[in-house]
Amino acid sequence: MGHSSASASIHLVSLIILSGILSLETIKLGLCNDDHNVGCIDIERKALLKLKQGLADPSRRLSSWVGEDCCKWSGVGCNNITGRVNRLDLRSHDWFDYYGATEHAFGGEINPSLLVLKDLVYLDLSMNFFEGVFPSFIGSLEKLKYLDLSGLFFVGVIPPNLGNLSRLLYLDLSTFEADNPIETDLQWLATLSSLKYLNLGGVNLTKTTSYWLPAVNMLPSLVELHLPSCSLSMLPLTLPSINFTSLSVLDLSYNKFTSAIPPWLFNHTKLENLDFAYNSLTGKLPDSLGYLKSLRYLNLSSNSLEGSIPKSIGNLTSLEEFNLDRNQMSGIIPESLWELSSLVSLRIIYNAWEGAITEAHFMKLGGLKEVSIGNYDRNISLVFNISSDWIPPFKLRYLYIRSCQLGPKFPTWLRNQTELTMVVLRSARISGTIPDWFLQLDLQLDELNFADNQLRGRVPNSLRFSSYDSLADLSSNRFEGPLPLWSSNISGLNLRDNLFSGPIPHNIGQVMPNLTYLDISTNSLSGSIPLSFGNLIHLQFMLISNNLLSGEIPHFWNNIQSLVSIDLSNNSLCGTIPRSLGSLTSLQLLGLSSNNFSGPILASIGESMPNLQILSLRSNSFTGSIPLELCGLSALHILDFSHNNLSGNIPHCIGNLSYLKSESTDEYDYGYLGRFELVSKGRVFVYDYLSILHLVTSVDLSDNKLSGEIPMGLTSLIKLDTLNLSMNHLTGNIPANIGNLKAIETLDLSLNKLSGSIPQSMVNLTFLNHLNLSYNNLSGKIPTSNQFQTFVDPSIYEGNPGLSGCPLPIDCQDNEGAPQVPSGDGGEDDDSKLEKLQFVISMVIGFCAGFWGVFGTLALKRSWRYAYFHFLDKVKDAVLDFASAIGTYLQKRS
Repeated sequence: MGHSSASASIHLVSLIILSGILSLETIKLGLCNDDHNVGCIDIERKALLKLKQGLADPSRRLSSWVGEDCCKWSGVGCNNITGRVNRLDLRSHDWFDYYGATEHAFGGEINPSLLVLKDLVYLDLSMNFFEGVFPSFIGSLEKLKYLDLSGLFFVGVIPPNLGNLSRLLYLDLSTFEADNPIETDLQWLATLSSLKYLNLGGVNLTKTTSYWLPAVNMLPSLVELHLPSCSLSMLPLTLPSINFTSLSVLDLSYNKFTSAIPPWLFNHTKLENLDFAYNSLTGKLPDSLGYLKSLRYLNLSSNSLEGSIPKSIGNLTSLEEFNLDRNQMSGIIPESLWELSSLVSLRIIYNAWEGAITEAHFMKLGGLKEVSIGNYDRNISLVFNISSDWIPPFKLRYLYIRSCQLGPKFPTWLRNQTELTMVVLRSARISGTIPDWFLQLDLQLDELNFADNQLRGRVPNSLRFSSYDSLADLSSNRFEGPLPLWSSNISGLNLRDNLFSGPIPHNIGQVMPNLTYLDISTNSLSGSIPLSFGNLIHLQFMLISNNLLSGEIPHFWNNIQSLVSIDLSNNSLCGTIPRSLGSLTSLQLLGLSSNNFSGPILASIGESMPNLQILSLRSNSFTGSIPLELCGLSALHILDFSHNNLSGNIPHCIGNLSYLKSESTDEYDYGYLGRFELVSKGRVFVYDYLSILHLVTSVDLSDNKLSGEIPMGLTSLIKLDTLNLSMNHLTGNIPANIGNLKAIETLDLSLNKLSGSIPQSMVNLTFLNHLNLSYNNLSGKIPTSNQFQTFVDPSIYEGNPGLSGCPLPIDCQDNEGAPQVPSGDGGEDDDSKLEKLQFVISMVIGFCAGFWGVFGTLALKRSWRYAYFHFLDKVKDAVLDFASAIGTYLQKRS
């Protein structure tokens, strides 16, 4: 959970920084620190020194706080007539970097000595590392006009006495604390009638769900409102009267709204910046969107909006940034959108657009710098019909096209796009080679993504990447030759599913030392794993499965302590597991299946990998017993030791795998990426790590030499989907309470030496759809209730001479369990005949009523008749379309 907390904090930081690149033009405080003629007042100087004593100042930012005249101290401003301190700015401008707090941030506590500064109108303590409860004395600084306490780590409740600061024009209390954010009920807002800027980003406002909007509506001077990530769930659709008519900036992103966009919003005709990203807004974009003619920035990304873009979008002639990414919108993009000549950023990807885009659509968009357009994967209904000699009127920096018909040729209109830093042409049906002219553009790239096309040929080493977190994704193409080596800046490299061959370059760790993500799986790479991998100290994902690699695993793991996922499956690697592999405390996935590894399974895997969620050692030659230490893996949800030479008993403590035995729906932070193979129901399934793999739960110990009884603890793993213990030497009975495994879908206990009867509790396994109990020594009757009625294949029970009942031929009759009718010459009695007659009569009457009730109405009512036969036509067309699609699919597969 720590990882998700850090990610959320970083995300909120960027959110607040971006949303609040605050136009200080909004507020004119007149707080310039002019040359003053009088020194500061002694009591105020002593108060500032007392404040300094309580602060941790690792970078000695307050070293200037010496001498008698505090008005000359860094961050202190005074009135040039009275000499009183009226401004205190201790903001840490570089508090947060990629790794967290910097040495320039203050720590410690804020001393109440600030109360001595009676004339203070400007107070900025933001972006420091102050903790603890919110300092309530701030509410007594009644002359404050500007208060910024953002980016701090206060907990508890915002004190309601902030309502005493009735002169406030600017208030920023936004926080980065994601796990335990400060909260408030907003009742104190009512008295801040002069407020022009309000930012409560990250503050918990769940207690204000029903009245946060009326509370804000009481601020008639409000120009900017920022409430991102405030856990708001209710967005009122009506507002009796609108008081905050001066609103220019509205940020309600990263909340929990599930309603439509409220109509009252479109009365705010002064709005310039509107952000509702990352909610769950529903419905269509209304035509009234066109009323917001002052809009310059509109972000509605990551919602559930439907329908198409309204034609009234053409009224927003000042619009510079338009973001509809990741919604459920569809249809043809309206012509009026292409008339917005002020557009700089157009981002409408991950919807379901249709139709064609030509060069004519872009003729008025000469200022474009960012374009993100396309559909969801495998839904290519948008076509680019652009001539090969077209010269665009714009110079893009950011181009992201996905799941569109852009090919088959590489787009030649990119020839003059010399300022590109991001080029994503993914799933665009492009074939051929990367042209030389593209390489000669000499781009300084942050991201290059040509994945899921049909590109071929060799990949040149001449591509250049500029930033330390650059990404390159050429996966799922037909590139060949040796692996390319690029700039030392590159952070993510995905070359999966190509035709690369030869060894992994021996110096990969020296040339690209900043790699955090490496996926070179599903190629034809040979040779050994190079020792230079030990230089990749930032590496988190090492995915090199499905190649031809051989040799032993080198001993470099102590150098790569950031690893989250290792997948070396489906190679020809050999030897034992290095002990140093057990030191990777952050590891979530370890895949070593389908190699030639031997020796015992390391006990240290269970001792020092507390975050391990997937452990696959399938199809090797591991020997010895299953270490008891593995029972302590509290996050494990996939365990696959099948097809090895393991012996001994299944550990009784296996029931301690806490994730699998918990009824909690909490999920771990799944950090693995790429693809992973898992065997279930006798088939190999390939999962994308970011799809549903985190929902799969499996224990597979099949095809080993395990002996003893099935431990009772296994039956406590109530989240288990798949349990395969087949092809071992297990004895004893099937545990009587195996019916506790209520989530089980696949259960295979075949080819063992189990005895006794099939437990009656197994009829409770209502999700069970794959069962194999064959070739044991089971006896007694096969259960007949629930799912067992669907198991009609006798092979799942064969090899158990003592079993009887359906579907086995022994003691299985079609009428078994039905009441027996006595035989005799007397025939049926009169009561039976009367019941049959009554049944036949009721059937005839019911048929007549039903038939003429429907068809009689159709015969008499023309509109119903037309609707009915129109419905039949649609059903017929749908069936024919489905049959045609199946035929096309089978033809492609053949």
